[in-house]
Amino acid sequence: MFRPYILAAALSLAVPSTGLAGTVSVDVMKTSGCGCCLGWMEYLEENGFEVSGEDLFGGTLVRLKIDSGIPPNMFSCHTAKVEGYTIEGHVPAADILRLLDERPDAVGLAVPEMPLGAPGMDYGDEKEAFDVFLIRADGSTEVFSSYPGN
Repeated sequence: MFRPYILAAALSLAVPSTGLAGTVSVDVMKTSGCGCCLGWMEYLEENGFEVSGEDLFGGTLVRLKIDSGIPPNMFSCHTAKVEGYTIEGHVPAADILRLLDERPDAVGLAVPEMPLGAPGMDYGDEKEAFDVFLIRADGSTEVFSSYPGN
């Protein structure tokens, strides 16, 4: 079965495309001086999102994650809000758009930790395989999409 969002997800990692997201606003909460957070924000802008950022102290950011329904095993370095969903970590643009298109009953999406090669974690040609998880209101998770390593 052909799934166009898988193709879109793969392309979103490889080729920046302006205008993909239209006027979707993303509010990013992060700690100051985090280069990978800034890299992810730039990546979203390159993919047509309107991005704003706010620096929070570490403890305040952790409290925001918990209060937003992100399980601790899904934590990453930054947390974003987009149209009622929480986006945790280096989630690809195509997955955010798919989430907004499908509108599942969920807290949001997460890429736990900081996998090398995920958007904003681009350092050379190396890429780790990683999954994007859908987080349900009860804290359960399921794989939303997967990306191969090299």
